[in-house]
Amino acid sequence: MAEKANILLVDDREENLVALEAILSSLDQNMIRARSGEEALRALLTNEFAVILLDIVMPGMDGFEIARAIKRRRKTREVPIIFLTAADADPDYAFRGYAAGAVDYISKPFDPWVLRTKVSVFVELYRKNQQLREQSELLRTQFAAAPSEELAAELQRRVAAVEEQLGTLAPFAAQDEEAAKVVATLEQRVEELRTAVDTLRPKAS
Repeated sequence: MAEKANILLVDDREENLVALEAILSSLDQNMIRARSGEEALRALLTNEFAVILLDIVMPGMDGFEIARAIKRRRKTREVPIIFLTAADADPDYAFRGYAAGAVDYISKPFDPWVLRTKVSVFVELYRKNQQLREQSELLRTQFAAAPSEELAAELQRRVAAVEEQLGTLAPFAAQDEEAAKVVATLEQRVEELRTAVDTLRPKAS
């Protein structure tokens, strides 16, 4: 069973956090709350997240400041951020959100299905990234000595499984430009891993 991914919900209003949890509950992932920018940044120090849902208008640090702080950290700069804000917000917010590093921008009240779909895409992309990291680590450790036919065959099987699962994300990538970029990066990493495995597999004498 796949390990649950962490999703960070950042909003200063309790009712908004409750609503987000209710909408995303069917994804069956770990949802971690933060009521301020400081809480959000502390959570990012101790947890790894698949995606961050970030309200823009908050007391203290606003969403733009939080996003910039996240993107400045090497450990967290690749975590996708989806900005959430009121429908009557300043039209300039969308531009500022993308400039701060957000991958998407959704106005409230938002369509629950759309939000769930977007979040689920980034959760799946996160899982595929995790799988690739695990396969790469296995490649480094198991082939430290002379590679065996059995290990090479097992690695090829695992890479093929990742390739197949990555293919299931194609429909989502076709609808979302940012998701498409992440999928393209993952496909490149899978191809590099496949080449490495094929190179290390013992040649028949």
